[in-house]
Amino acid sequence: MTLGGGTMIGAGIFILPGLAAEGAGPASSISFGIAGFVALLAALSLAELATGMPIAGGSYHYVNRALGGLFGSIVGWGMWTGLMFASAFYMIGFGQYIVVPLPFLDGRALIVLIGLVGLAAITGLNYYGTDESSGAQNLMIGAELVVVLAYVAVGVFFVEPGNLAEFAPTGPTGIVATTGTVFVTYLGFEIIATVAGEIEDPGRLIPLTMVVSVVSVTLLYVVIMLVSTGVVPYQQLGGSLVPVSDVAAITMGGAIGVAAVTVAAAVAAISSSNSSILAASRVIYAMGRDGLMSDRLNVTHDRFATPHRAIIATGGVTGLLVLAGLQVAEIVALLAQVASFSFLVTYALVHVALVVFRRVDPEPYDPEFEMPGVLYPVVPVLGVVMAGVVISQMQPAVIVVGTGIVGLGGVWYGGYARSRTVDEGLLGEAVATAFEPGGIAFETVGGLFGQPGPSDATAGAQSYRVVVPVANPTTQRRLLRLAAATARAHADDGEPELVAVHVTEARRSPDRNVESDRLDERRDLLTVARGVATDIGIDLDTRSAIADDPGEVILDVIRETDAEQVVLGWQGVTDGDSEVFGSTLDPVIERAPCDVALVEFEQETIGESVALVDAGPHAATVAQRAVDFATVDGETATLLTVQRPTDDADPVKEGRRMIEWVANRANLDPDEYEPEVVVSENLSTAIIETVTGYDTVCVGLSERSDAERIEFGSTARRVSRDAPGNVAVVRGRELLEPDARDRAPIEQ
Repeated sequence: MTLGGGTMIGAGIFILPGLAAEGAGPASSISFGIAGFVALLAALSLAELATGMPIAGGSYHYVNRALGGLFGSIVGWGMWTGLMFASAFYMIGFGQYIVVPLPFLDGRALIVLIGLVGLAAITGLNYYGTDESSGAQNLMIGAELVVVLAYVAVGVFFVEPGNLAEFAPTGPTGIVATTGTVFVTYLGFEIIATVAGEIEDPGRLIPLTMVVSVVSVTLLYVVIMLVSTGVVPYQQLGGSLVPVSDVAAITMGGAIGVAAVTVAAAVAAISSSNSSILAASRVIYAMGRDGLMSDRLNVTHDRFATPHRAIIATGGVTGLLVLAGLQVAEIVALLAQVASFSFLVTYALVHVALVVFRRVDPEPYDPEFEMPGVLYPVVPVLGVVMAGVVISQMQPAVIVVGTGIVGLGGVWYGGYARSRTVDEGLLGEAVATAFEPGGIAFETVGGLFGQPGPSDATAGAQSYRVVVPVANPTTQRRLLRLAAATARAHADDGEPELVAVHVTEARRSPDRNVESDRLDERRDLLTVARGVATDIGIDLDTRSAIADDPGEVILDVIRETDAEQVVLGWQGVTDGDSEVFGSTLDPVIERAPCDVALVEFEQETIGESVALVDAGPHAATVAQRAVDFATVDGETATLLTVQRPTDDADPVKEGRRMIEWVANRANLDPDEYEPEVVVSENLSTAIIETVTGYDTVCVGLSERSDAERIEFGSTARRVSRDAPGNVAVVRGRELLEPDARDRAPIEQ
């Protein structure tokens, strides 16, 4: 509350009333009311998004996640520059409030010097810790509030109705245009979302503080503007550099009131700048995390757990802007107004992001606060419309500069960030969902015109998808190569496509910024996946999620993509008290509606592969995987069976017949494999001795002993334990029951 309220009260009350009165007269109170309404709409959407993803970054993070890196870059640059320019503006104002009232101080250089000293103190405070900066913020807000309440309570009795007679001298256009000027004062609630990752109990506190901050401060703005323009004619107020002091000189006892307002204004300028530095540093910290800025900015201090590099970078650039204010104060003021433009664009995109998240409903999105049904989608739609209306009434110069910053974000993405980002937005998925049967677009467009929906039109473009969960940097390249080989081997069944999935297992942490380190790991893994896919020349879709149960997320991806196979890495550790392959792998093996291959890597190359085939339920799938894997290094797979010697039949012929039967069930041509039959009394020993000569062994799971537990099987277990090469444990989509009627006749 103090972070948000501090910024809004500081900027709204002590810096901009003169400009507002000049733009709309007493009706500037309506401008503040409209700006507050636009902010309230954005606050409702932000509150839902912030409780669904309470990590550092605020609007930037939500837009980047929902709409992709291009829009994330635009919003990130807009927020970072807007907050820094606003902070520089406040610190120059701080210097002015210190220098101007004291007769023995004078000069622009001294104003700038004091502003730089204040900025250095704020930067150091943020470097040391959020708790410390919040504590200082509480003290500053308390002092400001006392003065402001006294200003209003006393000023009401000095209002001259005649000063309000010409209430709206510039008409509706001037009121809306002034709304664009004063909207920058409402950045406080955005700051609450930007530091959401450091707020305790975000589900309760974020929506509460956002709505209360916006509503209460809006009411305060409206009353203050009515009092100010009621006490001092708006023409006089508009030409003053210290409008609140001018009013206080009349209503608060002359010099005493002016001194109180001056001190409060100086404190307000510092608190606003403090909030802006805090939020701006979190924006580029988050951009570094997502690859839109250097990842050197996405580092937290070992001792203070603050994004210290991002804070120093923000403070440094803001210091340069303060220095620029030495000669070009008008430009700084202009860019403070441009901040309004940037945040109106940002909030419009935030509304769109909320709609996208609602449509797609991704796994990690589970907001503790949801906008009530009667308000959705009215609030996001109205929010976009209102932002457009306010922007349309801004000065042409502001629109040009603001558009330039938007363009900078786009150019930065195209020239620097596009190749470094790995997260894909949800916009495409949301659009696809809308065009599916039952979706909004399908029902309203396709239904109206009686035409087939896009899903019907694209039904013929079938893909053969292989899902690959990636979690281990050491083995993921080999895992992706295997998955790509098996997808390509089925090119006749559809366009080969890999779906790389990374799931960050959720765990509670007292410091959510530390959690972003694991997001770095996700980015690195998915970056490597894209590189491997590019090298191999295969389409790749990437998915990422933060979830309590990674296995369930993998199952959801398999179902959503209608995957034919899933290829998983495995460390070879088995048989816990209640788990066979592990808590993540067991549910996938038990319930995945596709073929499953569990690969334990022991050497770098895939090389020659061999499949152990028998009458087991997964023999055909095992044979098919061995043939698929052999294509990685251009080898031919071997189908191996081990037979006991018997007096009733030739064990070699029996073995060959078994291999042919399995190959037929797997739809393998004879030139795709080499048969090998071994005869031995000791099957297990013979299997291990034989497979030792191969690089990769494929073996099937046994049938389940009951419906609730996976049966590893003694042969698969021993191969996994004793074979020196790579081992793939395979489970087919359908059980393959041995049936003598399907077997080919034995050649005599």
